[in-house]
Amino acid sequence: MIDPQVPSIDVKQQVPIRTLREINYRQSADFVPILRHLRCSLLVSTYAAGKVVTIGTDDAGLRLSFYNFEQAMGVAVSPKWLAVGSRHQIWLLNNGNELAQQIEPSGQHDLCYLVRKSFFTNNIHVHEMSWGGNELWVVNTLFSCLCTLDDNYSFVPRWRPPFITELAAQDRCHLNGLAMQDGMPKYVTAMSQTNVAAGWRENKATTGVVVEVTTNEIVCHGLCMPHSPRIAGNQLWVLNSGEGALSRVDVATGKCETVEKVPGYTRGLALCGQFAFVGMSKIRETSVFGGVPIAEKRDELKCGIVAIDLTTGKSVAYLEFETGVDEIFDVQVIAGRTSPTLAGPYPEQDETKPIWVVPNSKLS
Repeated sequence: MIDPQVPSIDVKQQVPIRTLREINYRQSADFVPILRHLRCSLLVSTYAAGKVVTIGTDDAGLRLSFYNFEQAMGVAVSPKWLAVGSRHQIWLLNNGNELAQQIEPSGQHDLCYLVRKSFFTNNIHVHEMSWGGNELWVVNTLFSCLCTLDDNYSFVPRWRPPFITELAAQDRCHLNGLAMQDGMPKYVTAMSQTNVAAGWRENKATTGVVVEVTTNEIVCHGLCMPHSPRIAGNQLWVLNSGEGALSRVDVATGKCETVEKVPGYTRGLALCGQFAFVGMSKIRETSVFGGVPIAEKRDELKCGIVAIDLTTGKSVAYLEFETGVDEIFDVQVIAGRTSPTLAGPYPEQDETKPIWVVPNSKLS
């Protein structure tokens, strides 16, 4: 849990003035040491604020940078590409690692992703995404399916839960999370097994499921608005979001065990070493969250990232957004890189300089 007695460092960060949004945050004393120990950084998306946030470290401590993406949702990282899901399109950013040292402030970055193209899907309510080799798998929540991309189509349906009978733009079960294994989809989360338009909303506090993609079997049921299934070793982890919990699922028995609870709606999970980085959000209108356990503590909920030690099951560090950001959607780890930067689609809004990359050759 976030403990107000844990030593913290108060920092104020103001996002570029053109966005008219000031973001204040603070972190516990152990947050930076954990990132340094793991030699990693984080990518976080927040759709209401429309940002992707890089969270890294330098000699001075924590380094946060904010980049504009309209309704930023799922984020997928590979050695070559970064994909960011947004309202109507999926942005694809190429690893321009050789340019990282040249990006201002010069010499302070060890990774740079540069936007190269976008794929227009129209608004399919993109949720989590993941790379399987060079293929991007997308949770298409509006059409209740997993899909991939093809230049000839808005999307290519590849799989849908066994209880969904047809492809329809009706968000029938609120399919949202994706776990990969050996480069292919293995598990997904959904808020219900309903097969009617928006049917998941009625009993969302008790109808969440984890589905195994390869067998179409329900692995676990009775969850409260689950998100972000992840596989680490032989264990399956999931966020039981409406309980504000990180949980572990016994695939053989279907039992879901709460490992740790945090003061927020849990969504976005990244595993690195012995730690889980869990996104937590405040909740919005009661029409979506009414009847969900954490709604009873609405005024106590926080927004940020909690580091949980998986060997003890305890929260050990946190980064909290005090103002300017109220919800987190996705959390991803960039292993082996401590100070990443992005060159996004809106450099003027980000108040960064535009970047042009051309072949190293002379005109004939």
